[in-house]
Amino acid sequence: MTQFIDIGVNLMHRSFQQDREAVVIRAENEGVSPLILTGTSLRNSEESARYAGQFPGKLFATAGVHPHDTKNCTPQTIEKLRRLAALSQVVAIGECGLDYNRDFSPRDVQRKWFDEQIQLACELQLPLFLHEREAHVDFVRMLKPYAGKMSRAVVHCFTGSLQELHVYLSMGFYIGITGWICDERRGKHLRELVKRVPLDRLMIETDAPFLTPRDLAVKPQEGRNEPAFLPHIAKSIAACLGKAPEEVAEVTTRTAKSFFGLQ
Repeated sequence: MTQFIDIGVNLMHRSFQQDREAVVIRAENEGVSPLILTGTSLRNSEESARYAGQFPGKLFATAGVHPHDTKNCTPQTIEKLRRLAALSQVVAIGECGLDYNRDFSPRDVQRKWFDEQIQLACELQLPLFLHEREAHVDFVRMLKPYAGKMSRAVVHCFTGSLQELHVYLSMGFYIGITGWICDERRGKHLRELVKRVPLDRLMIETDAPFLTPRDLAVKPQEGRNEPAFLPHIAKSIAACLGKAPEEVAEVTTRTAKSFFGLQ
């Protein structure tokens, strides 16, 4: 069976409360394994690491604080993330970055804790799982001083412009593409931009339960996205690239294994 790796699943989200294990099994039945659970706050990162630890080799996790949640950071946050990062199932620092679209946390607070998490990733030589929304200039300005010190970085759920894509690729970053590309309205520009991403710098993700592909033949109950839909996203990307879905699966899986150091 063709293997896929979903590099971004919010599996501890409350919408998976009733059937979390069934979601993992459904994904595996579609060839989507392992899954990487996204840590978005200290508590969520702890829960993700704990849950991933119950499924060695099948589930991994990131540990970080999303910009929305940085207002809740304390002087102990980084030390707690450092301890989580020592666990074998924790494979990256993040989701971290800047979000000037919602501004759920003040921008100066977002910047402070983003910088702290970049430093932690450099110290531990772990990859960065990055979030950027309407904050490109500050985002790049903050990351540039760490060029050469960072292990690796992926801009998760990329939906930006051609110019932004060029900057990220020139900085050596990897690009995560979600089911946004399946949206004939919002994702139209992405169908062109994905052609500019070198195949060995591309990774795929659902960002479940969010960003359900709009063009699914059978709409999921309550609109919830899940990792079993990743082959559908890979097929859409393959169509844009004029490649076989199996090739996209093979290359993105190899890249994800190497990027996150998966056995």
